[in-house]
Amino acid sequence: MKKHIFINGRVQGVGFRHFTRTNAESLGVKGWVENLPDGRVEAVFEGDEESVQELIDRCKEGPPSAYVKNMEIEDEKEKGAFSEFRVRF
Repeated sequence: MKKHIFINGRVQGVGFRHFTRTNAESLGVKGWVENLPDGRVEAVFEGDEESVQELIDRCKEGPPSAYVKNMEIEDEKEKGAFSEFRVRF
């Protein structure tokens, strides 16, 4: 399963990317996360359905100082592009 996600709210400057990478690695999810110039966080998660859904659920909460207003989640068809989870800059 592969999901493309956009996260809105107070998600920059609160450790959201590090939180996402740590959780992705613990769940065995591959992909990437990055801050966008408009204040959102963008990510791609790839892995088994249960792990990807768990990571999405964790990101809905975010780290303690974050506030997630909403998430846009899109299905991606192409798989197998990642060997790890990275923070992109």
